[in-house]
Amino acid sequence: MKYEVLVTPSVERELEEAYQWISERAPEAAVGWYNGALDACLTLETFPERSPLATEGKAFDREIRQLIYGNGHHAYRILFEVSGRTVRILHIRHGARERLRPG
Repeated sequence: MKYEVLVTPSVERELEEAYQWISERAPEAAVGWYNGALDACLTLETFPERSPLATEGKAFDREIRQLIYGNGHHAYRILFEVSGRTVRILHIRHGARERLRPG
């Protein structure tokens, strides 16, 4: 049985911002990155618990998981939570950014 994956409007904005940043530096790679990031999110339809817990979960007192998309200094963290049979994508952040904190 598959999970429903919800991509919120704020995550769509984060994807668009990352796409714009990449397209300014490597236009030929931007579309592939964007489509790959969406595909990575959709892999969470099956066994999302395979992804490790993110450190943000402690600060927010919630079980937040992360899926890494990309590698090296091009890695992005897909932060999400699982509730029942629903996976809600919370953020997509470049791996070099500071961890999320309340407030």
